[in-house]
Amino acid sequence: MTSVGSESTVDSADLWTPRRINRTALLTMVVMLFAWSVDYVDRFSISMALPVIGHEFGLDKTSQGWLVTVFALVYMVCQIPAGYLADRFGSRGPMLVTLVMWSLFTALTGMAGTFGMLLVIRGLFGVCQGCFPAASIKAIAERTTPDNRATTTGVMMSAGGIGAGLAPLVVGPLLMAVGWRETFLWIAGCGAVLGVAVWAILPRPLPQRLTVLRQESAAPQGITRAQVVRSPLVWKFALLFCVLNMLSYGLVTWVPSYLIEARHLALDTTGLLAAIPMLVSVGTTILGGWLFDRYFHDRARWYLGTISVATAVLLVLMTAAGSTGEFTLYETLASGVSGLATMCVFGLPLRVLPPAVAGLGAGIMNFGGQVAGAVAPFVMGVLADHFSYTAAFGFLVVTTLLTAVVAFWVPQHAGEFTFQ
Repeated sequence: MTSVGSESTVDSADLWTPRRINRTALLTMVVMLFAWSVDYVDRFSISMALPVIGHEFGLDKTSQGWLVTVFALVYMVCQIPAGYLADRFGSRGPMLVTLVMWSLFTALTGMAGTFGMLLVIRGLFGVCQGCFPAASIKAIAERTTPDNRATTTGVMMSAGGIGAGLAPLVVGPLLMAVGWRETFLWIAGCGAVLGVAVWAILPRPLPQRLTVLRQESAAPQGITRAQVVRSPLVWKFALLFCVLNMLSYGLVTWVPSYLIEARHLALDTTGLLAAIPMLVSVGTTILGGWLFDRYFHDRARWYLGTISVATAVLLVLMTAAGSTGEFTLYETLASGVSGLATMCVFGLPLRVLPPAVAGLGAGIMNFGGQVAGAVAPFVMGVLADHFSYTAAFGFLVVTTLLTAVVAFWVPQHAGEFTFQ
């Protein structure tokens, strides 16, 4: 029998062969990769348009940063309620609603007549997108086994690099051809069509018996939502995602402006150079999920700590770069190395938490990640305004080193996950 908020199938056990299980995971992975790519293109388009919008409305960098921060604040607040909704109503319905609604507010972004109206629209855009991550991670949890969940989720989350890479390649030429307002209308239309298409082919979930971790050391499966919310361990992972995510939000928001204003590059060249690091991180995020499932699901601390220190060193070299090519090289290396760490954050909780509460668990962790989205653009904008871009990028060096510290504070074994 299918429970409330679940899409579990009632197929008999003999129909779920290993081949069908793997095919379900593969199709889910592809569908969610496209859906998240649409999400990130819509979200990161604002970063390429910031200099143009700032010029039209007479905004300094701090005010421009607020256009990203207001989205991130609202997006952040929505994460935990969105997790409850996903666990209560399932993943499919909330995903469809959010895909359509965020495309609407992308279109409205291009129609804003004042800076205040633009802030309100970006906030409402944050509400719509804020309901998506928890539902999508729950969709993964319902359609994968624990042994391949990090790999599948890693592919899905690599869409952050795809979207961040495609956004400047798409938005730069559009800005030059039709202006920033029409650019958002085009992106909204394409996003709505693609979003509904990928939602329509999402496969049916696996039976519940295939989606839970069955080990003696595993956390108990009868976990309530209240236990998840009260768990210090889940919140530690939220903090870990927060400090890790500062890097991606900081680079995506401010590198285009840096290349235009400090390096005096044209929009099309800026779009190309801003895309390279993000696209490289696609492959390393996928690789990181596979490495976690294969080798590091019980010993992620040193792996994550080493990655964070190496990334911080590359960021220092990036900040001190004397040429645009050198800057882009070190930014690309830093983004690529950092991408290996993403699934170290989500891997263990997604293996341990049963699908019935996976939406809420993902919502809490993503809440931490979106604190970074609220903090990094604003703080870096203030630092760039009052000091320099060097100070702004130095902020990312500090938060990346903090990732290495927090990595040794979170559990790394399923048996360490206890709920009271």
